[in-house]
Amino acid sequence: MAGQPNFLTWKAYQLNFLPIKWQSETEQSLGRVQLRGIEMEMKMVAKEDIEEGQDLTPPLSPLSYSLHNSFLSSADLSAAFRFLSLFQSPPSTCPQPRLFGLLTNRDKLLSSEEPDVLLKIRDGARELAKARGNFSDDVVLEEAVLCLVMTNAVDVRDKSGRSLGIAVYDKEFSWINHSCSPNACYRFLLSETNNTPAFHYQPKMRIVPHGKIDVCSSSELAQGCERDDGPRIVVRSIKRIKKGEEVTVAYTDLLQPKEMRQAELWSKYQFVCCCRRCTASLPTYVDQLLEEISVSNMEFMNSSSDDNLLMDEADKKLNDYVDEVVTEYLSADNPESCCKKLENLLTQGLQVEKLESKAGKLQLNFRLHPLNRLSLNAYTTLASAYKVWSIDLLTLCSDTDGHQWEAFKMSRSSVAYSLLLAGATDHLFRSESSLIASAANFWANAGESLLTLARSSAWNLIVKSGLFASKFSLQKSKCCNCSLIDRLEVDSFIRQAQSAGLKNISNEFLDCISNLTGKVWSSLIHGCLHLQIIKDPINFSWIDKSTNVSDFCTHSNKSCWTAEIISRKKSERYTNEERVNIFLLGVHCLFYGGYLASICYGDYSHLASHLQNVLYDEDNSIH
Repeated sequence: MAGQPNFLTWKAYQLNFLPIKWQSETEQSLGRVQLRGIEMEMKMVAKEDIEEGQDLTPPLSPLSYSLHNSFLSSADLSAAFRFLSLFQSPPSTCPQPRLFGLLTNRDKLLSSEEPDVLLKIRDGARELAKARGNFSDDVVLEEAVLCLVMTNAVDVRDKSGRSLGIAVYDKEFSWINHSCSPNACYRFLLSETNNTPAFHYQPKMRIVPHGKIDVCSSSELAQGCERDDGPRIVVRSIKRIKKGEEVTVAYTDLLQPKEMRQAELWSKYQFVCCCRRCTASLPTYVDQLLEEISVSNMEFMNSSSDDNLLMDEADKKLNDYVDEVVTEYLSADNPESCCKKLENLLTQGLQVEKLESKAGKLQLNFRLHPLNRLSLNAYTTLASAYKVWSIDLLTLCSDTDGHQWEAFKMSRSSVAYSLLLAGATDHLFRSESSLIASAANFWANAGESLLTLARSSAWNLIVKSGLFASKFSLQKSKCCNCSLIDRLEVDSFIRQAQSAGLKNISNEFLDCISNLTGKVWSSLIHGCLHLQIIKDPINFSWIDKSTNVSDFCTHSNKSCWTAEIISRKKSERYTNEERVNIFLLGVHCLFYGGYLASICYGDYSHLASHLQNVLYDEDNSIH
């Protein structure tokens, strides 16, 4: 979405592990999406039964767009100016709630309690009017079109996840409503990719409008107006959709609990979501985990209302602390401090003094569940910070064995956190399948990190120090436990796997990934106290769904740490087999991520191509 992103960009993490704050899923199915036809119950429905991983539309060209090359002061104004040129003749009366069938949302936005929104609309409309040669005080049309763009524009992103600008599409796309458990996503086709093999065919339109309203048709566009330029968009199913069922996408970050999603949707789009996930009588399993925290000494609070206030306070303080650490890391470039602060928060919790209670002054301790949204944020940041720390060490003293060994250990911790993040996200994805794009990207990230570690020249240092590792060829390293990967060809595998079904493929992959993880996890987490709490980063059954997080933390502190630390401090020995298992684990994570991505993006997705390049990096061999 335009404006400040609110969670870590998946693709930025994939390429650099850079913590740029949580942002909408870069399946590119979350952008600055539309308040489509909610008031008048306009929607798009499937006109036939549709399986998961199928295109629902042909590539759709935008009505208007702005790719950051405008003479106006913002992308919104540039897109609105282009949109105004579409009219055969400007309306002579006050614009209706819809223009070209798209909701303007003008009345709601102008009645917003946010002063910045009002100022943006008023000043923007005047700037648009002047650019069109309209110097009168009547800027109602300009206000309506600007509000239409603010309501309907999509944040356009390239293959790397970089924001390029915004685009507004016709009713076929703009009438697709929001759900926090959507059954579809979308991707962009930019000019340089419009002729890729994936689109030598033209998918048919498999969704149709539902609802009747008299609207101006896009066929009434100004004569001669070309609509075949700009970034094209394709809608794709991520779940099975029955004939007549509504097609939905997400307008917000799905890795947020209900209250955060609702607040963001109301702030930006002025509606309350009533989807299945939001209207459940009890929080869904995923939403419960995303906000799960514990507070010590709550039994001494005065009332249940105090408990609720305290939990709100705990959430705010934890969120503020994580934000502060991430901001400091990005601005001060101090990865070591970031790692220490975040790992201390994850292991020890956040200490807060509470002055008023029936027991007097209390020292409270706020703890995060391992699957809390802030824990996921911390894992992503730690993967980035350890990687940067490793690079810094090699940059300063690359010719010193001691620094090379320390850098290798930092890389190892980065890999462990990326694997933990993939496993945690996949655990949530198993209960909420609309998180598939997040799972795809994080599995690919973990696989790339594991392969980089397996290919690291630091293993030569391990050989030199007598820790029993020697050279070997990746071409001879095959998995003997599964039938999924007979040869290292991502595209070929994806095409063959699609006929097997998501559930079967996922189960087979995870069985093999779990087996390989069990062989290397203790090595990856050596020396990292927080990671030693995590018994298994793939299978989270060791966290009982009914167990309070405080029980988990107490158990972790008293038993798990001590046993792991003692066992791993005795020796740190690596073998050829361990290195092969790290490589094989990376290959499986890459293939699994590529398979999930193919459901979101298609057979020839940019991610599949990227994974193939990663897999064959350095001529398939380790030095």
